Amino acid sequence: MKNIITNIVYAFIRGLPVLAAVLFFGTFPLYVKSDYILRIFIQIGIYVLLTSSLNIVNGYTGLFSLAHAAFFGLGAYGSAVMSTKLGVSFWAGLPVGIFVAGFVAYLIAKPTLRLKGVFLTLVTMGCNMIIMLIFLNWDSVTGGSLGIMGIPMPELFGMKFLRPLPYYYLIIFADILIIVLLDRLMRSRFGLTLKAIREDERAAACSGIHVAHYKTVAFVMSALLAGLAGAFYAHYYRYISPEAFNYTESFIIVTMLAFGGPGNIPGPIVGAMILVGVTEAFRAFSDYRMVFYGTLLILMMVFRPKGLFGGREYPITITWPPVKKTVYSRGDRFLDSAATDANATNAATATDATDAAPAAAKEER
Repeated sequence: MKNIITNIVYAFIRGLPVLAAVLFFGTFPLYVKSDYILRIFIQIGIYVLLTSSLNIVNGYTGLFSLAHAAFFGLGAYGSAVMSTKLGVSFWAGLPVGIFVAGFVAYLIAKPTLRLKGVFLTLVTMGCNMIIMLIFLNWDSVTGGSLGIMGIPMPELFGMKFLRPLPYYYLIIFADILIIVLLDRLMRSRFGLTLKAIREDERAAACSGIHVAHYKTVAFVMSALLAGLAGAFYAHYYRYISPEAFNYTESFIIVTMLAFGGPGNIPGPIVGAMILVGVTEAFRAFSDYRMVFYGTLLILMMVFRPKGLFGGREYPITITWPPVKKTVYSRGDRFLDSAATDANATNAATATDATDAAPAAAKEER
């Protein structure tokens, strides 16, 4: 019984950061009752999903993809078409949009992920442009340049999401759930495998890792989450058009990830929050948004190449009880300790030899 109570207390302490986030965002509308602020947070929540999903490929696997806006659009169009053409609910169209994004990502990944560096980047950007042209010209399904209007809003237990508040809670719930799952996943064997591929693909292959398989899984997983964000986007704004999913949108998502820092959990969250907030604050200069993003990306690459939180990982749980880590010496301290150990070993060997000499002489007598 005592062990059970102790485990419960430890689990509670480990989950304090997640619990604090749930309490903060859960009670936020009680203090800020402005629909405008809630709409900004909904938009931030959608981009947190997008940036976190791109982090799987760009941050943890080490692939540079510029096709993320295409998967974002596939999720949006897949769910919107199901709702407007077939009359199904948001909850029935949501998995269809996610599946479409993941399936197309699989078709793209199989022949292209063997490429590396700039070649992979150019291919994914080309795929983004091709998918956008399909959105633009498949009039009977996507509505062409006019897009799809009148997308039905979500409905839960007979209650329509007429105001931003229920949609805010839906997005916050999805964000926290996905972030916790990603944190657990990237600390699992699967996440360690992706990091091994990122650090040295050839060494990973020599260790027995099926590199192409894991790359494909990471790419498809990233697209599935982007499709989820796209479905949320379509049913929140209730209108989508091809211009919302062109390659510039992929560039914006990459900028958010680069600003926050790839390869960890807080980086995408902070990058999305700051850049969406700044963009909204300077809405009067929205025509120069891409200039701002480009300049920011250049400055980050010069002064902070790994982003604000890049270069290390930040777990979202508390390690409890604390684990004592072994502290290793560095530089001259390491050499001194090594020399001391060597001298001690030599002295012990000499002492043993001295003690053994009289015994050997006695045996000879």
